[in-house]
Amino acid sequence: MNANTLLLSRPEATEYAPYYDKYISLIRGTDIIEILEKQLQDFPKFFSGRTEKDGELRYAAEKWSVKQVLGHLNDTERVFSYRALRISRNDKTPIEGYEQDDYVRYGPFEQCRLSDLVQDFTCVRNATISLFRNLNGEAWTRSGVANKNQVTVRALPYIIAGHAVHHRKILEERYFTPAAR
Repeated sequence: MNANTLLLSRPEATEYAPYYDKYISLIRGTDIIEILEKQLQDFPKFFSGRTEKDGELRYAAEKWSVKQVLGHLNDTERVFSYRALRISRNDKTPIEGYEQDDYVRYGPFEQCRLSDLVQDFTCVRNATISLFRNLNGEAWTRSGVANKNQVTVRALPYIIAGHAVHHRKILEERYFTPAAR
């Protein structure tokens, strides 16, 4: 398969841990670069008009704030893109997992402006798109171990995109509804 064919084909269930199906199943279509680019346009629009006070919203006392959710999205995309980079370069060293709650707990998100976190999303996503856009066919098929699970490079952008869809739905349903305010 060449890189274009791989870009237009979804990963098989054997290419990632079953846990990630909840993200990959949220992605419709097969041109993952186009999907990532569309999210790059849509996500900042979703936050336009939101205030700093909106960034502090929590739908329950123990839940993350909107800023923390956005910080989590940015950090997770960085981690998964890093995994794709390492695996695509044929690095056979197993990649450790990361503890998302610690990243949020020790991240600076509450001190950041919401608009800065949205800008960070744009920067991270542009880097992600550049990474995946420049892979050749062989790199897309490479497999490695991340967080003690096999994963292919081809599965990682679907996980990234699905993770963003997952959290956007949570933001829409639990944070930005009239009942949440």
